Amino acid sequence: MTEYVTADETDVQPRDGTIKLHGPAGFEGMRKAGRLAAEILDALAPLVVPGARTDMIDDVVRQMTLDAGAIPATLGYRGYAHSCCISSNHVVCHGIPSDKTLKDGDIVNIDVTPLLDGWHGDSSRMYLVGDVPLKAKRLVDVTYECLMIGIEQAKPGARLGDIGAAIQAHAEKNRYGVVREFCGHGLGRLFHDAPEVVHAARAGTGPELRPGMFFTIEPMINLGKPGVKILEDGWTAVTRDRSLSAQFEHSIGITETGCEIFTTSPRGLDKPPYA
Repeated sequence: MTEYVTADETDVQPRDGTIKLHGPAGFEGMRKAGRLAAEILDALAPLVVPGARTDMIDDVVRQMTLDAGAIPATLGYRGYAHSCCISSNHVVCHGIPSDKTLKDGDIVNIDVTPLLDGWHGDSSRMYLVGDVPLKAKRLVDVTYECLMIGIEQAKPGARLGDIGAAIQAHAEKNRYGVVREFCGHGLGRLFHDAPEVVHAARAGTGPELRPGMFFTIEPMINLGKPGVKILEDGWTAVTRDRSLSAQFEHSIGITETGCEIFTTSPRGLDKPPYA
């Protein structure tokens, strides 16, 4: 049985499987952290070009985060040594920045999580590198549609499974695969918390959505089959059939009437093209 608890807005509560319900202070903290995440992703748009090194993009993320008085939540997380994840083409998620350069035609996901004043603003966005093939652009478009269709289900009284069911239906209608191995998650003063937000589910199942819940929705959609595998580095997840994969992520809070998206782009750059 799902247990809901009133969140402590001044301290980090244990990751104990309970779903935290936040008040006005939590919403304000998440607005600030989410806006910073969105501003960082906005600033990266002109940098994601053919020939760009992913470790140099990571340097920009780290410096922007620190300059804003925040800390990159991924830096040092379970031994991870970078300030963001950069996942290209058939990399589903958790791609590690390196001296690798982006190529014309690549599609790239960049995932950032600044920790600002104790609150986590978690968001990721797709970028198109140069002249991208139509099938790749279509995958990116449908993945964004999946995210927003899932967010439409996020309202008081709905069930968590309603989100996954809506995402799965839209992806499979377009003959794409929905990744099962990774999911969205609760967040706030913790980086990862309950509940798990799966992106393929049955409507009417799962915990009830209640005002004050904070979580991410972050569907990973594959051009081919849904299967993934983890590379030897222990982080990088790739499609088993080497088909392209795309992902978008927003952090949201359930309100009395619907939901609030904390990570919306201030410049309207939530999906490409960003020119």
